[in-house]
This record gives sequence, C-alpha cells and structure tokens, in this order.
Amino acid sequence: MVVHGDQLEVTTFREIVEQAQRLAHGLRAAGIEKGAFVALYGPNRPAWVVARFAIAAVGAVAVAVDDMLPEREILPFLRDSGSKHLFTTEAHAGVLREDFAPTQMTFHLLDRDEETPLGNSWRALLSDAAIELPDIRADDPAMVVYTSGTTGAPKSFLLTYANLANNVEAIAAAKLIGPHDRALLPLPLDNVYPYVVGLLTPLAAGTAVVFPEEITGPAVVHALGLSKATAMVGVPRLYAAMVAGIRTRVAARGRLPAWIFDRLLALSMWLQRRFGLRAGRRLFGALHRQIDPELRLLACGGARLEPALVWSLEGLGWEVRGGYGLAEVGSVFSANFPGQKLIGSEGKPIHDGQIRIHQPNDEGIGEIQLKGKSVFGGYRNNPEANALAFTEDGWFRTGDLGYLDAEGHLYITGRAKEMIVLGGGKNVFPEELEKLYVESPYVTEIALLEHAGDLVGLIMPDLAAVKESGYRRIEDALRVSLAELSRPLPGFQRLSGFAIAREPLPRTRLGKYRRFLLPELYRAASTGAPRSAPTELSPEDRALLTNPLADQLLQLFKARYPDKPVGLDASPQLDLGIDSLEWVGLTLELEQRLGITLSDDDIADLTSLRDVVVLALRQAEQGAKPPPKVTVELDATDWLRPPGPFIAGLGQLLHGLNWLLMKTLFRLRREGHLTLPMDGPCLLVANHVSDLDPLALAAALPPPLRRRVYWGGDAVRLFGGPLAASLGRALHVFPVDERAPAASLAGAAEVLRRGQALAWFPESWRSPDGELQRFFPGVGRLVCDFEGTVVPVFIDGTFAAMPRWRRLPRLHSLRVVFGEPVASKELADTGDPDAITESLRERLAALIRRARGQS
Repeated sequence: MVVHGDQLEVTTFREIVEQAQRLAHGLRAAGIEKGAFVALYGPNRPAWVVARFAIAAVGAVAVAVDDMLPEREILPFLRDSGSKHLFTTEAHAGVLREDFAPTQMTFHLLDRDEETPLGNSWRALLSDAAIELPDIRADDPAMVVYTSGTTGAPKSFLLTYANLANNVEAIAAAKLIGPHDRALLPLPLDNVYPYVVGLLTPLAAGTAVVFPEEITGPAVVHALGLSKATAMVGVPRLYAAMVAGIRTRVAARGRLPAWIFDRLLALSMWLQRRFGLRAGRRLFGALHRQIDPELRLLACGGARLEPALVWSLEGLGWEVRGGYGLAEVGSVFSANFPGQKLIGSEGKPIHDGQIRIHQPNDEGIGEIQLKGKSVFGGYRNNPEANALAFTEDGWFRTGDLGYLDAEGHLYITGRAKEMIVLGGGKNVFPEELEKLYVESPYVTEIALLEHAGDLVGLIMPDLAAVKESGYRRIEDALRVSLAELSRPLPGFQRLSGFAIAREPLPRTRLGKYRRFLLPELYRAASTGAPRSAPTELSPEDRALLTNPLADQLLQLFKARYPDKPVGLDASPQLDLGIDSLEWVGLTLELEQRLGITLSDDDIADLTSLRDVVVLALRQAEQGAKPPPKVTVELDATDWLRPPGPFIAGLGQLLHGLNWLLMKTLFRLRREGHLTLPMDGPCLLVANHVSDLDPLALAAALPPPLRRRVYWGGDAVRLFGGPLAASLGRALHVFPVDERAPAASLAGAAEVLRRGQALAWFPESWRSPDGELQRFFPGVGRLVCDFEGTVVPVFIDGTFAAMPRWRRLPRLHSLRVVFGEPVASKELADTGDPDAITESLRERLAALIRRARGQS
C-alpha cells in the first residue's frame, strides 16, 4: 500500500510477483547476467520493490543507494560497483546523465509509465517471453552494501541469500505479525534493516506493507491513521519524536492535563512492571484513537533503544520489540522475542548465532564479537579492513561494547569505534554524554568530538527557547545550561568549549551522526566561516525585496559586514556576529540613514534579517515617527542624585549588617586594600561567580571608599518595584540592562565623571563553573572615557558558598584580593576598547593565578 493524499494505492502480492517475473525476463533479454551489479536509487514505492525482486530473480546483485543522498554523493558507489543499469526517478536521471554517457549507464525510470528523453519507463522492460531464469543458491550474493560512513569513508561488502534468510526465517518464526496485520515502513529500503525487517519479513508472514507518501513526521502520522496499521518498523529517533510530540500536545492543554498524563503513565508502567498488566491502551484510549486505534506493535532497530523510552512507549499501550544487529550480519543478530523479552537488553541470539565478550573488564564489559550464518564474509577488496574486522579464530569484531547476563541476554554499553581519546589519555564514549547534554532546553542537537586534545561540542541551539529565556546571547544560555548539567560528571567529561552550528548536524538516514564530518564543521563554526547563502529566493522573498527600502537595508548590512553571509535568513548574532554593544552603533546608523528605529524590545525579538526588513516596511507603512529620546544623562542624574537622610541612613545600616554577616558567618578576609585610592574616579573590575560577590566586595572595601562606590544592578532581577528601587538608591545601585547597553554604559560613565567609584563585573553574568569568563567590551569603553584609577579585584570562595544554581548559601570562608591600581591613561594608550578589555581580563586573570599560588 502507498499513501497518496487521503487515498491508499494498493498493489497485491500477486501483482508484485507477476510484474517482478516479467521484469526479470526483460532484464535477461537486455543482457543482464547472473552476478551483474544493478543499481536502485529511488523512494519506497511498489515499482522499487518490483525492480528489487526482479534483480534477485536474474541472479544479479542489487546496489541500493539512499534516495535522499545528493546525486554527486552516490557517484562513487555507482562507479565502484560497475553498474550499467540504474532504476531511478526522472529527477535523479536528469542530474546523473551529465556524469554517464548512454553507453555507460542505462536509466530505467521508476516514476514514469512512458518513454522520456532521460530514459525509458521500467515498464518498457516487462516481457512475457519464455526466458529461462538462473538457479539461485544460498551462498550467491544478493546485494552489495555500502556502509553508512559514520566514522569515515564507506566500505562495501556482499550479503548472500543465506545471510538474509537467516534473519527473515527467525523473525517470521516468532509470529509477531501475520496475514491480518499491516506494517508501516517509514524507513528507506536501501538500508539493510528496513529491507529485511520492514519488507522481506512482513511479506514472508503475509503481512501488508504500507509506505507513507513522504518520510516526514506528519506524513507518518497521516499514514498510520489512514492505513490503520497494526505494526510499525522504526528507529529510536522516530519513537523518541513520537513520545515528545505526545507530551507537547498534552502540555499545550495546561498544567492539570499534563499532571494527570504523567500520573497515568507512571501508573501504567508500574502495573506492567509489578503485575505484567498492559493498561496503557485503556488508560490512553483517546490517544490511540487519535493516532491509530489498530497500532499495537513497534519494531525498533538501527541504534540502541533506551530503556526509559521503551517503558514510555509500553506505558502508553504499545508493544515494543527491539534487538541488536548490524548491516554486516544481515540486520538482526539478537532479539527480544516472545517469552524472553527483557526491557533494557537486546535479547538473545537468533538461530545459530553466537555472542562472546572479548577481554571483559571487572564489570564484564568488553567488545561484542559474533559468529553465525548471518555474518557476512568480509569487505570487498579490502584486506586491511578484514584483518581488523575478524579475529584469528573467525569471530566478527563489531566495535560495540557490552556484556552478557547469566541467562545470555545482551546489553550494549557503548561503541569502541566512536570512542574519543582525549589529550590526557582519558576515553569518552560520546553517545551517553550527548544524551545528557541534549537535555538542555537550549540544545536541539549536540555532537561531541575531540579538538586540540579537549572534549568539545558542536551544537545546534533552540533559538526560540533562548529567546524566551531572557538571555541576550546564545553562548551565555548554552554555557550556563551545559555547565549545570555537567556538574555531576568527572572533569574530563565536561565540555572545554563548543561551537554553534546553523544547520542540522549530519546524520545517516537511521539517525547516527556522521562523525568523520564533525571536525571540519567544528572548525568552520568556531572560526566563523561563512555558511553558503541560499542560491534561490522564494517567491515571497523576491516580492519582499522589490521594495526599495528592503533592498537598501540589505545593502547597508552587506557594506557593514562584507565578509559575512548577508541574506534574509542570516541571524544577526550567529551569522553576522552582532552583539549587544554592536547594536548601539548599528541602530544609530539605521535611524540616520534609513529612518528605521529599533527599540530594545525589537532587537530582542529579531531572529533573522528578514525580521528587520519586515519591521522596517511596517514602520514605513504606518509612517511611524521615532519616539522622543530621553537622554541617558538625565536618567543617570536621577539615579545618582544624593539620597535623603532616611535613605542614606538606611544604606549605612544595610552596609553595617552586611559587614557583620560577611565577617562572622563567612570569615571574610581582604588583601591588598591598603593601596586602594580613597578619592578620585576609581573603577573596580571584579570577577563574577555568585550573587554573594557584591556583598563580599562591599564588606571588604574601606569605609571611605565604600561610601562613594556605585554598583550596576540587573534591571530585570533587581528593580521589580518601588521597594527594590528605594533599596537600590540606598545602596548606590543603578539599573543596567544588556538590552540597552548604551544607556547602561552612559550611567556607569556618569558615575566616574562625577569623581565617584564604580564596581563593575565585566563578565555580566555569573560564571557557571567558577572560572573567569569572556569580558563584555563595555568596560573597555569606560576606561577610554575617564581619567582615574582601575583596580582588578579577585573575589574568592563565593562560588563554593553559593554557585548560581543554589538558592541559599552554605557557610564557606571568603576572600577579596585587590590588585595593584593602574592609571586609566596607561590602559587607554591603544585607544582600542577591545584591546583594553582584553588587557583588563588578562590583568585580572594574572591576579587570580597569583592569589591561587599558580604563578
């Protein structure tokens, strides 16, 4: 069955067999002999199945390649196999004909019923001639397989009919499905697992196979409901997305429905664990009616299925069957068949299969090695690979790690071939850590790799989640979240760095990362290499750019960022590198040159240049005038005016209480305070790891200096009402907002202009790991604009007492170390704010090293 819109196109078993026989006769007449290689490159359709079976009937070797791969990527496979005939689509043939002369490749079009300039329809080969077909033996090659290329250049190997039959017979004998079932297959047939488990096995059991119209989430859900499939063959990512989609729909209904859903799911799983009762279909009857009331069985392969995901699916009322295998063993080698199912394990070997664990450690974990009829004979023309793949006594080295329990159930723990070896000799298995780090709400995908001896990550962020979080820089949201997730891990498993990817990370069709591509992608992402801009605009975008204002806007960005990929889809932050301070000058230029006014809220909502263009056009249509600007100096004057007697007295009282608290409970010590300037403009530049930092620093200051120090406080966190504002004035705290950097810096500059002292945390946010982070460039501009003294300050112990994830502090001794004062003129000699910022960071880093006895 094939889904077409709201219709099911049915092809019977008899029609498949008859057409395959007729096509086989036509292939023989076309000169295709037993042992010849014939390629298939097209989507899952009955015509593909007919061609595949016809190739088998003439004893030829099928070369099936992924329909979603670009034509250029399949050329090595076609040339390596020596295929002279290719069953494909008209679109693929139109590209490939540039690489193959008619004498080199004959195209047979699977999606055409008539002759075209690119090739004949596959139906043109159908023949009723009485042509004898060759005998097929069990050890004859049935197909050539090109490995998925997750770790390097693909290798190829042959699978025989015996390899395939060993799997099909064993799975069919388990009687998981039968003639009354309909199995949905949303996976590409070029892969061994879908071909064997999703096509051959159902057909052997008399089960109807359903192909969705497309291999996308909505198309799969539509196909389930339309076909009333009773079984589905999928991979872990598909089922994880299925559960996530269900949870998202439930959460959208409100907290109470989500709470009820979680409690029912927990109850269902408990009943199954405790009593073996399957209550999910009754408890979640409405859900099953919405998705597919007949669906009962979920088969899973291609990667390890996490026990937690299995329990969720089982709790929701579906039966889950998984196992372990590789393409080199014809797909399945061990399975959880009826009577021996154990959630968390990969089951026991099927048929004559044998499993041993090579060189197990103290926990019984070692490399999984296999022997049996389904194991392939070796890689083609690759003795080096075969020497690595097989032991001297003939066992296949899988490269996977695992152990066997006392009853022979197999458990997978990792993959040795993907193990990352760090510079210090530590070994890291990336898949388990990736599952941890992807739990960050700001991470859509993450792949780990080694870079310069360190463990790093390539991350595709969830921009919508970052936007809603209130963070103004994607890097800040990711750094904080990942650091918090990694707290329980040993140091070598924590990320030393990460780079942000703009597009989905490269995977095989079964969901595995193509890890050999990651190093170059990481290099490009971390160095800001421009990504390729789209070559063709959509009709909507072309219409948008016909407006002269839109064109002028893009030309302005191209002139300002000549080495960046300026386009409608470009992200201001990720692609153009525009941070909060850069927006200061940019918004001024937009207003002066094009009359476009961007507020702080506007900037916070921008995710692409398309948003800027749409906003500009909307302003032009409405004839909106820029709102009157309130000068920052007036705002600063308001906050910096001398407080009245009551507010001033309140401030002194609070400072006294804070000093007592810091000295008695936290045993605060100070060093270097004797060199602090007691008068004149002074900028105190401190590290920031905790909410205790300003309290510790204030208590460490000599009273004459403390009384004239002003502090910048987060406008969102600290100024939520009139009481907070009064306390802020009493303690000399004025609001700063990263979304309005110009206003914040102007307020800070006004403090120094008046000859007062300013405490400044250039990292802006609390470090998630206690180490010094990147300085925001505003501090360099402050140094350029005043004449006075700059003092680096190291606040020690506050991270141990109250890191950012703790709500209440624990008692821990604190120390404040003041560095040598330096004249602002000495720092400002370069005149470059960025260079000044980096110089200040290095001075503070050097102070920290000295205070820790590291230099």
